[in-house]
Amino acid sequence: SFRPPVGWEPRADVADLVYWRDTRTSALVFTGVMVTLLSLLHFSIVSVGSYGALAVLGITITLRLGRKGLQALRRSDGTNPFQAQLDADLPLSQEQLERLATQLSRDILAAAHTLRRLFLVEDLVDSIKVGALSRGPVAARWSLVGAVAQTPLLVYLSLHLFQAQIDQYVGLVRNQLSNLRAK
Repeated sequence: SFRPPVGWEPRADVADLVYWRDTRTSALVFTGVMVTLLSLLHFSIVSVGSYGALAVLGITITLRLGRKGLQALRRSDGTNPFQAQLDADLPLSQEQLERLATQLSRDILAAAHTLRRLFLVEDLVDSIKVGALSRGPVAARWSLVGAVAQTPLLVYLSLHLFQAQIDQYVGLVRNQLSNLRAK
């Protein structure tokens, strides 16, 4: 069985979730994690992220409009239901942000150096290990990373390669709209 390192204690809120002390909260978190994982199994991370953001936006707008509706019926003061979150300070100071940005840039440079070393075969054994890992389940993760990385590039190239056709169709739509307005 798993034993944590000596002296290690989980945060109280994480322990409450894991040990199901508050069943409602734990069930919500567990359901959210499972839905996210199942979504990632069938869809790309970009799709899951964008639809998740859209769902959150839809819920928050609905709550805000509901509060405004109650204000119109004089059953509420009409304050923003998220005012406490809007008033809260960001948890990171400028100093912490600078330190994190410096660490992130170091990590990116180290990853670029390692990838260059591996793919330009500085060490034959390490490059063969990467080739062996690019088969099976690891290959699926590589293709996901590739799909996420290439999507913005493909959109950019498509816009530039087909700019004439896009402009032509936009012109047709504008003409149709102006004809409809003229009638």
